[in-house]
Amino acid sequence: MKQGWKSVTLGELTSNRPICYGVLKPGERQSIGVPLIRITDIKNNYLDKTNIYHITQSLSDEFKRSILKGGEILLSIQGTVGRVAICPDDLKGGNISRTIAIISPDDSVNKYFLRYWLLSMDGKFPITGATRASLNIGAIRELVAPIPPLDEQKRIVAKLDECFEAIDKARANVEQNLNNAKELFQSRKNDLFKKLEEDLSKVPLPSVCDEIFAGGDAPKDNYSKEKTETFNIPIIANAVKDNGLYGYTNKIRVSKPSITIAARGSGTGHTEIRYEPFFPIVRLIVIIPNDGKVKLEFLKYSIQNFDIMRSGSAIPQLTVPMIKDYSLLLPSIPEQKQIVNQLDKLKSQTQSLESNYQQELDALDELKKSILQKAFNGEL
Repeated sequence: MKQGWKSVTLGELTSNRPICYGVLKPGERQSIGVPLIRITDIKNNYLDKTNIYHITQSLSDEFKRSILKGGEILLSIQGTVGRVAICPDDLKGGNISRTIAIISPDDSVNKYFLRYWLLSMDGKFPITGATRASLNIGAIRELVAPIPPLDEQKRIVAKLDECFEAIDKARANVEQNLNNAKELFQSRKNDLFKKLEEDLSKVPLPSVCDEIFAGGDAPKDNYSKEKTETFNIPIIANAVKDNGLYGYTNKIRVSKPSITIAARGSGTGHTEIRYEPFFPIVRLIVIIPNDGKVKLEFLKYSIQNFDIMRSGSAIPQLTVPMIKDYSLLLPSIPEQKQIVNQLDKLKSQTQSLESNYQQELDALDELKKSILQKAFNGEL
């Protein structure tokens, strides 16, 4: 360790106010009351106050240990562990949820220095929990931080502020470029379909399809989580992750090339082409087109251009009758193929741009980690 630095546990640095977590069960959301900071409010190095939860005063009083005085460091300790922010003074008197630890350093350490050190610990915390990541309060108190003299702490904070401001500005520019690339593809696609409206009338979706139906229950006996020689037919559910793959069976429900539309949950409306046989479940909507009337790829682009309406206030969902109510513009088969070729080419170019921009974002994140590592090795 660099000369003049010392190793100190977080417990020793917070002797004036012990590290603790907050409200166990916030109960029903209040329109007014005591602000409650939750893990979703802690973003990338700052606190987002746009959607603050509120609880009753009596509930907050039950957890007096975690009532905020303003200026404390907040650390997420459950689920997504390691988010860090400093509580703004205008939330003084508020409280925190059980998923957050409050860290109130004494005068021996600059709170902004300690915040940066906690950010440098990303991926290094002693996390427990097989299903839900958790960081124990006792383990937090035993974490050892490298602490230089106060003047050096302030110099490091100033340097990190300067570096992070420049990186965040660069990140914002790349994110805007990424959004622009996605919007460009959507705009070009909209233009192509608007041109079709000049010459064509819409036809009902069922009139160009052989089947439109929803998947049923998952197989209970003929099922395997992994692909085997016996169970090698994909089971597809309402999910975006892993392309909706739920497991494998030996039953085929759909043997023709088709389109699936996620009908429940956060991915409702997500559309995929399925070329191989599969078994749909959990009300996943399956559309099998009449190949003589509409090409599979053109139909997918058409469905993605629908203004999908969802029912259900708590859980968004689609139904077969809702999908059957849609209509589409239907040019000739040669025109469909031409449009698909244009959109495929544009999509490929867009995905290439998106990949490049994502690599830039990843590089900026790695740059932050590298700078933090140098800072707390005394090399900044």
